[in-house]
Parts: sequence; structure tokens; C-alpha cells
Amino acid sequence: MYNNENRHNNQRNRPRPVSEYEEKIVDVARVTRVVKGGRRMRFRVLVVIGNKKGRIGAGIAKGSEVPTAMRKAIETAKKKMLDVVITDSGSIPHETRARYSASEIVLFPAPEGSSLVSGGTARTVLELAGYKNIVSKSLGSNNKLNCVFATLEALENLKKRNLTQ
Repeated sequence: MYNNENRHNNQRNRPRPVSEYEEKIVDVARVTRVVKGGRRMRFRVLVVIGNKKGRIGAGIAKGSEVPTAMRKAIETAKKKMLDVVITDSGSIPHETRARYSASEIVLFPAPEGSSLVSGGTARTVLELAGYKNIVSKSLGSNNKLNCVFATLEALENLKKRNLTQ
């Protein structure tokens, strides 16, 4: 006969598919919508994914449960992937700055061995992109969502040229 217990064990023991991208959850927020019968709770998730070799993406999604919102955010991030420039020293070719809403981020190239000098969500984005030596400064609002998108915009503004240092 049909054994219900085995079905659940098979689902739990099944190996998860290995993704080529590393994922980091930057922000989980409970958002509320007021309706006639009361309040409706949903979850907003901001996820940054990257392969640490020059491909990075960020996605934001809402769902009635956190895992649902996470899955949607990861799918959104995969659709909005960005190829970034990384020099031989693991830095950026030139200084760049970008503004997203009230957040502004400034990225400076750093010499080899100086490591990643960055704080907050910009550090997460830069790590997942694959940068090893870079200095960043966040100005204005420190809203996680705006900082992530400002960092991505700054990386997108980098000039793509011959990178031999």
C-alpha cells in the first residue's frame, strides 16, 4: 500500500541542486497592508547572488511566506545579472560613484593586499562579485535596499577597457 511516511523522507533526503551562484539574504522585512478585515502580512526579501568571478545580481520579491519570497527574489536576481570588471589585482580600474534614491556609494581602486574595505550591504555585493582589493564609502541614506542598488549601479558604470596592471 501507499506509505505516506516514506514520501516525506524521500523529499527531505533528496540532494538539493547545486547552484553556480552563491546567495546571500541581505534583508527580510515584514510588510503589512491594511484591508477591510484587518491587516495582511507579507514578507519582502532582498537577495544578492554572485559567482565571485564577475557576475552579480540582486533581486527583491514579496511572498506570503519567507521561503516563497526568497525563491522569487533569487529568480529575479538571476534575470537581472550583471557582468562587472575585475582587474588582475582584484580591484576596479578607476574610481566610480553612483546614486540610487537617497543613497550614494563611492568605490575606489585599492592596491593589492589592502583587502576589501567596505561596510554594510556594499561589502556583501562586492564580495559576491569577486573583488579582493577595493575601498568603498557609503554616503547619504544607509537603507539596505538603496545601498545594494547604488553599489550595483556604480559597478555597472565602470569602463570596460583593456585591464592589464
